[in-house]
Amino acid sequence: MDYDVVIVGGGPSGLAASIRLMQRATETGQALSVCVLEKGSEIGAHILSGAVLDPRALEELLPDWRDRGAPLHTPVAEDRFLLLGERSARRLPTPPQMANEGNYIVSLGNLCRWLAEQAEALDVEIYPGFAAAEVLYHEDGSVKGVATGDMGLNPDGTPGPNHEPGVELHARQTLFAEGCRGSLTKALFERFELRADADPQTYGLGIKELWEVDPAQHQPGLVVHTVGWPMDSRTYGGSFLYHLEDNQVAVGFVVGLDYDNPYLSPFEEMQRFKTHPAIRPTFEGGRRISYGARAISEGGYQSIPRLTFPGGALIGDTAGFLNTPRIKGSHTAMKSGMTAAETVFEALTGEAAEAGAEVSAYPERLRRTWLWDELHRARNIRPAFRWGLWPAMAYSAIDTYLFRGKAPWTFHHHADHEQLRAKDEATPIDYPKPDGVVTFDRLSSVFISNTNHEESQPCHLTLRDDDVPVRVNLERYAGPEARYCPAGVYEFVEDDAGNPRLQINAQNCVHCKTCDIKDPTQNIDWVVPEGGGGPNYPNM
Repeated sequence: MDYDVVIVGGGPSGLAASIRLMQRATETGQALSVCVLEKGSEIGAHILSGAVLDPRALEELLPDWRDRGAPLHTPVAEDRFLLLGERSARRLPTPPQMANEGNYIVSLGNLCRWLAEQAEALDVEIYPGFAAAEVLYHEDGSVKGVATGDMGLNPDGTPGPNHEPGVELHARQTLFAEGCRGSLTKALFERFELRADADPQTYGLGIKELWEVDPAQHQPGLVVHTVGWPMDSRTYGGSFLYHLEDNQVAVGFVVGLDYDNPYLSPFEEMQRFKTHPAIRPTFEGGRRISYGARAISEGGYQSIPRLTFPGGALIGDTAGFLNTPRIKGSHTAMKSGMTAAETVFEALTGEAAEAGAEVSAYPERLRRTWLWDELHRARNIRPAFRWGLWPAMAYSAIDTYLFRGKAPWTFHHHADHEQLRAKDEATPIDYPKPDGVVTFDRLSSVFISNTNHEESQPCHLTLRDDDVPVRVNLERYAGPEARYCPAGVYEFVEDDAGNPRLQINAQNCVHCKTCDIKDPTQNIDWVVPEGGGGPNYPNM
C-alpha cells in the first residue's frame, strides 16, 4: 500500500500531524494521501495520561474546537500542592510551572478518539489494530515505510491455521509517533545514531486508576499534586488527583525510573500512597473503574535526539517532548506533530520532492516555536532531583524565580538502568497487604485494564540471553523485574528440580515498556505483539 505519508501511532502527536497535513492539502488544493497505524484495538485503547491539558496546541490546530464538541468538559478550578509526611500533609505554594489556570482535566483517550474523527473527516485513513513491526528501507538506506506484523502465528513463530501475513506500507515520508520507548524508534536510534549528541533519556513510570467517588468527596476541577511520602528523599516521585466530571477522580503516582533500590515496587508505592490520611477519604465509599500504567519520557531538552533521517522523522513522546516540571506533554506532542507536518508538506509539494529525502528543516522550524523555549526553560529541574528532594526543591526555586529558566548551565542525565544498587547494598521494603477497599493487588488491577492478548502467539517480551534473569538479575539485584512491572508479567518460580527460573506472563502486559527501560542488563527487548493486543482503556 502506497501513501505520501505514513504515521506510526494514533496518539496526540500522530493525529495532530495527520490533521495538519490534510489541512495544508485542502488549503493549497493539493492531493495528499495520509495513513495512521495504531496498534491498539481502537484509537485511544492504549492512551493513558493524567491528564491536565494545556489547550495551546489544540487552539492552533482547530481554533473552533469548542463548536466541534471536543471533550474538554472540566476546566481546572483550583490547584493544590502538598508535601506529605507519613501522617502529615502540608500545603505549599503551587510552583508557577504547575499552575493550571486555563487548562482542562481530560481523558486523553477520549480526546484522541475525537481527534481521530476530525482526521477522518479530512480523509485521513486510520487503521487501528495494526501494529507496525518492522521498518522498511530503500536500497540507499533511507526509510521506505513500515510493515505490520503477521497475525495468527504459533508460539514458535511458524504460521498457524489462521495465519495472515503482514502488510507493507510504503511512504514518501514516515513519521514515527509511537509514544514513550517506541520499539521501531529504538531501531532507528541505532541505525542512524540519532542519540549520538543527546543525553540518555530518563523515564518515569506512571500508574493510574480512575475512580467513581462519593459525591461528598468530589470537587469538579480540583487538581492536587503531592511530593514526599511514600517516597524516600532520594527517589524522584509524586502523585496527582484530578477531579473530572460525573463524580470521577483520576489518581496517579509517578516514580522516576532512575531509582536505586532494587526492592522498590512502583505499584506498591502507588497503593501505599492511597492510604495516607489526607488521601484515603477521597476513595472510601467509592469504586475503582479502571487501571493502567505507562512509562513517561522525562529527559526533556537535553535528551532530545536528532529528529530526522532519510525518509522520516520523530514526533511526540517517542522523541521526548514532555515538560516534566509542568507534568504535561500532550500539548508539546501535538505541536511537534503539527510542525513536522507543515515541514513535510512543504517538502513533498516542492519542486525537488523525492521519496526518502531527509526533511532537515523540521528541527530548525521546531526551534523557532514556543515548544523549544518551554523545554529549554525547564531543562534543569528534573536532573536536579538526583541530589534528593530537598536540594532539588531549593534549586528549582532558584532556577524558577531567579534565573527564570535561563541559567547559564545545563545539567545532564544518566541512564536509568545503570542506577540500581546491588541487593546487599539496599534495604528491603515491607509493603502492606491490599485491603480490597482502597488498595489492591496487581492481578485484580490488570483485570480492569481490559488487557487481552492472543495466547497462541510468540512472546513479545524477548530475552537476549535466557540465563541473565537468574544468573545476574536474581543473584545480584534480587530479581527487580518481579517488582518494577506493574502488571505481574515477571515472576521467579522454581522448576521441577527446585531451581529458580523467570516466568513471563506476557498476556498480562499493559505495554508500559518499563521492563525494556529498567532491566539492569538491558536483556529484555519489548516488541509489538499482534495488533489489537494489550489494554483496552475506555476513558483513561
